[in-house]
Amino acid sequence: MAEFDVDLFVIGGGSGGVRAARIAANYGAKVMVAEEYRMGGTCVIRGCVPKKLFVIGSHVHQEIEDAAGFGWSIGQVSFDWATLVANKDKEIARLEGAYTSNVEKSGAKIVKTRAVLEDAHTIRLATGQKVTAKYILIATGGAPNHGPAVPGIEHVISSNEAFHLKELPKRIVIQGGGYIALEFAGIFAGFGSDVSVIYRGDNILRGFDEDVRKHVRAEMEKRGITIITGCTVTKVDKHGRDFTAHLSGGSSIAADQVMFAIGRHPNVKGLGLEAAGVAINPANGGIQVDGWSKTSVDNIYAVGDVTHRTNLTPVAIREGHAFADTVFGKRPVQVDHATIPTAVFSQPEVGTVGLTEQEARAQFAHVDIYKTDFRPIKATMSGRDTRVLMKLVVDGASDRVLGCHVVGDAAAEITQAVAIAVKMKATKADFDATIALHPTASEELVTMRTPTARHVRQAAE
Repeated sequence: MAEFDVDLFVIGGGSGGVRAARIAANYGAKVMVAEEYRMGGTCVIRGCVPKKLFVIGSHVHQEIEDAAGFGWSIGQVSFDWATLVANKDKEIARLEGAYTSNVEKSGAKIVKTRAVLEDAHTIRLATGQKVTAKYILIATGGAPNHGPAVPGIEHVISSNEAFHLKELPKRIVIQGGGYIALEFAGIFAGFGSDVSVIYRGDNILRGFDEDVRKHVRAEMEKRGITIITGCTVTKVDKHGRDFTAHLSGGSSIAADQVMFAIGRHPNVKGLGLEAAGVAINPANGGIQVDGWSKTSVDNIYAVGDVTHRTNLTPVAIREGHAFADTVFGKRPVQVDHATIPTAVFSQPEVGTVGLTEQEARAQFAHVDIYKTDFRPIKATMSGRDTRVLMKLVVDGASDRVLGCHVVGDAAAEITQAVAIAVKMKATKADFDATIALHPTASEELVTMRTPTARHVRQAAE
């Protein structure tokens, strides 16, 4: 009789957990996955995928406006929010089915219920069943964080609810200045809503390159989005179907919806971590793991947003795959968390990989900056007042490209390709030796010859 019911029990059916389950099962492990809500996790069900579909839909409005400059006369147009939501729901259901099918095809078993740790090897399901496992992987992701409770917090929605609103708000206040806040600001503005963004910091996109932060803000404001920084929502009042958001500066804004997108916290509550002896990282509130994604308990691992390391879907997938390779494939693999490309599907779009100028100047004595800000070819005919930003951060001593930052149409697509070069430690000379692909915006990345700034840190006397 086997010592354990399964070789691996995965808590969470999102991107990281599903990848780990499939790879482990392919190695011959007996695997069970518990998911209490819907297979696919945050990204597929209420994150990246529906968000990107909404972004694409909202961008159509701009395409219609730009068409006149190219000779198109487009008559009366209308938009139906309910149709968008219904079609999005169909696509998410299809993807959920694909995730479920792929796990089952690998030989792993799915149980649609909540799972809680009783000890290091025992999991109790909400059905009352108990399962023992040689290894346990926690991949429960994260959830929206509304921050400190303010009066009227019960009237506030998160990104979760934004995907299921019955109707498009005419006016919406969004608190936050990161990925989710700015992406939804662009979405609602594109569909015709009056959007106000409230952020407590000095500028949006904290942690991004300063030039990117300034450029995105200026472009969003050109598109009619109000951005108020150095401020927070202190109270939300409800009047019938309307709301008033009171701000720390003393002013207030009337709205049909108030949305908070001020960050996410790891889903660690009620998992039985204490009973199993799994430690929480005091620095970030996520499950504490080492470089192999192992927790404080030898046979329990954690991947993805629940660890609060780098909260990006492809990172969770890579961590889940590496875990399965290491534990069940006997091929030790550690995930390199350096030089991870990322995108903000704001409007304009942001793509970035590597170091910001500020980070590079802190780490390297000689930093060269190559930067260009230009009107894209489409705008010359559409008449739209918009500009593209491209920036390379280079180590002046070794000539290595340390970072690339792009703001404009297809920024994410451009950055994915450039990320390969940055990861391979390409030099500025390598970029210069690459023939430009004309006419494109991205050719600027291989035609910038003269630094726009040079920063040399003087050695201490």
